[in-house]
Amino acid sequence: MAAQSPQGGRGAGAGTLTGDAAQTQYGPVQVRVTVSGGRITGAEALQAPRGGRSDQVTADAVPRLNRAAVTAGTADIDAVSGATYTSAGYKQSLQSALDRAGG
Repeated sequence: MAAQSPQGGRGAGAGTLTGDAAQTQYGPVQVRVTVSGGRITGAEALQAPRGGRSDQVTADAVPRLNRAAVTAGTADIDAVSGATYTSAGYKQSLQSALDRAGG
């Protein structure tokens, strides 16, 4: 089966896929992943909590979560200390993106 575009979205294990926005106590978190050969090759948060202390927490947590997603290759990643809600939302959105990729 040929690789599917993100709009095709299922079963191919390749493409750029956006997860559902996960609502957290501090605001939405939404993740986009790039998958190639069935592996996560890139991850980024399109939405993350903002405003006040959330800016600092997000600036610290999101890059760490992005790296963890690529390293782990799954949504089974550790939460970032001090960013429990953001981490949980990130994992939820990441899993929905991976579900779209068929993994």
